[in-house]
Amino acid sequence: MSEISKHRALGMTDEEYEAVIEILEREPTDAELAMYSVMWSEHCSYKSSRTHLKRFPSDAPWVVVGPGENAGVVDLGDGWLAAIRIESHNHPSFVEPYQGAATGVGGILRDILTMGARPIAVMDALRFGPLDDPRNRYLFDGVVKGVAGYGNAVGVPTVGGELEFDDCYSGNPLVNVLCLGLLKKEQLVLSAATGAGNLAVLLGNSTGRDGIGGASILASASFEEGDEGKRPSVQVGDPFEEKKLIEACLELFEKDLVVGIQDLGAAGIACATSETAAAGGMGMDVDLNSVPRREPGMTPGEVLMSESQERMLAIVTPERLQAVRDVTNRWDVVASVIGTVRPGGALCVREDGELVAEIPAASLSEDAPIYWRPQERPESLDDIWAVDPTPPSGDPAGDLLHLLADPAIGDPSWVYGQYDHMLFLRSAVRPGHDGSLLRIAGTQKALGLSVDGDGRLCALDPRRGAARLIWESALNVAVTGARPIAVVDNLNFGNPEKPAVMWQFSETIDGMTSACHDLGLPVIGGNVSFYNETDGTDIHPTPIAGVLGLAEPYPDPPPRLDRAEDGMDIWLVGPSGEPDFAASAYQRIIHQRHDGRPQAANAASGLLTVEAAVLLASICPVVHDLSKGGLAVAVTEISIASGVGAMLDPGLDWFGEGPHRIVVAVPRSARREATTALAAIGAHHHPIGRFTGDEIVLGVSTVSLTEATTAWRNAIPSVMT
Repeated sequence: MSEISKHRALGMTDEEYEAVIEILEREPTDAELAMYSVMWSEHCSYKSSRTHLKRFPSDAPWVVVGPGENAGVVDLGDGWLAAIRIESHNHPSFVEPYQGAATGVGGILRDILTMGARPIAVMDALRFGPLDDPRNRYLFDGVVKGVAGYGNAVGVPTVGGELEFDDCYSGNPLVNVLCLGLLKKEQLVLSAATGAGNLAVLLGNSTGRDGIGGASILASASFEEGDEGKRPSVQVGDPFEEKKLIEACLELFEKDLVVGIQDLGAAGIACATSETAAAGGMGMDVDLNSVPRREPGMTPGEVLMSESQERMLAIVTPERLQAVRDVTNRWDVVASVIGTVRPGGALCVREDGELVAEIPAASLSEDAPIYWRPQERPESLDDIWAVDPTPPSGDPAGDLLHLLADPAIGDPSWVYGQYDHMLFLRSAVRPGHDGSLLRIAGTQKALGLSVDGDGRLCALDPRRGAARLIWESALNVAVTGARPIAVVDNLNFGNPEKPAVMWQFSETIDGMTSACHDLGLPVIGGNVSFYNETDGTDIHPTPIAGVLGLAEPYPDPPPRLDRAEDGMDIWLVGPSGEPDFAASAYQRIIHQRHDGRPQAANAASGLLTVEAAVLLASICPVVHDLSKGGLAVAVTEISIASGVGAMLDPGLDWFGEGPHRIVVAVPRSARREATTALAAIGAHHHPIGRFTGDEIVLGVSTVSLTEATTAWRNAIPSVMT
């Protein structure tokens, strides 16, 4: 095989290969070429997105660690920190859904662990094609089982998430996983390798051929028919090894035995050694013979590229090596010295005494190419925006039943029922609500957490859709009683080499940036997943936002959907403008349309509604965001959870999905306090009915609560069984 064909087979362009030659002033060895190919891949280097990501706001007084480390970290006060991170495992999950999803969970747990934090909660945002297709059902079932199998075995609860189905995801499902961790200030650890003579210690699993090319071949290229056969590029997870590794690392942190630490995820040893050395302004000598392997005959390039799971690289002073081994032996974790930190900035890799790679460590990340790819707004948007998205009026009761029976709206317990969400007993608000609320033991603090996305909205207008996404996720945290304090994002897009896709990406960045500025929210980390296309068909632009909030003191009990009672008033809080049906569930499910231009977010209205939600969370038993399906679905979800019907006034906007609105259940005893709280911030409420009886009454149209409950509960099981 020629040198040219080698680099192309590894996903590098001719220009990138020439850049490597220029850096090294010679042809690269096979091992060096392998290292550059994975580290300069789209997945690792962000070469198409870095210039755009700089527009995000990332600073705030409470930000301790921002973008660039393994996870973002914020200060919660009283010595507590929270670490948060979100990642994608889209392509591996299409090739092998169980292991793709499972190792996605394992990787995100280690990202949190590298900061010195104990992982305490996982959320997932999942996207699949329609479930009437057997392949989509197979992917859906495998991914959910993979998340459950790994998270449950490791002992980290999955406390919530988000689910959507659309034709565009049939050839490319999205599996985004968020993890939250807790730590004390003195436990914070960073990834820099400092101190000449310090040791690079590989912790955890042995190295195999699973996952080779996961970053460069799977996650940095488009799919074509037949790519399901790329299973060797999918990592294989061992959650029990991960559990031992987590506990061993936490003890190492507690005893202050490591100088720095790095997860071995994408690009494996190549990434961990080069990034830790570069972060510390140092170099490193690496001996591949010291790397434990579970497969014979691996080449140096394969050892360096392998993404075998459950591995960490710790930087340790020589005098503390035995203490480190005492801890790892107690947890039955293998610890192998594979390198030594050296001055000078060179990463030198040897096998059998032969030098197989000698490169500037920083060149693998700092010298990665940066592309400003062409952008072009699709002309078709003008015609799409010109369409009136308001569907013809139909039968509200019948339409409500159709909406409730859709898998994207119906009961999600088929998914979260497979997850152990009760571990640690932190969950004050459990899965199935707008967001989750997690207590910090021994304090009056609690953390609100939410993940949200809307590809259909962003497909119509990526700037408006992305801004509304941030407002939606912030509101889902606010209804738990927590004030939003930080954002992490996972940006899932099609082929960046297409100008229309890069236009969508840039517009999305601007929309999210605008909303974050208005909310005062720093973006403290994230992930970009490009090349989500199959046979030339791109997914909808699908940004996923994870928002973290802090409640102090937290409402006790917090609002939940199951706390409405007969006789309580129903209030609508938020703007009362024209109905918005563009990209709505009503438009998709009832009228099979996808057109119009969604309404823009309004900062003044949005801030009022977020503040109103936080205040009402301590006053009212139910505070619920209006999103998929609009008002009728939101009220019915409360009725189903609480076992009480609802009577709504005639003439309301039943199914529109305009932004910045919440519905509130108000006991008679709380009317005055709630009214006073809203008046104090200048927010208005609209009484629209009350909870009563055993029917959902939409003006003059009626659905029995039993019928609504049956449709909602059977939405996923009726398809999956």
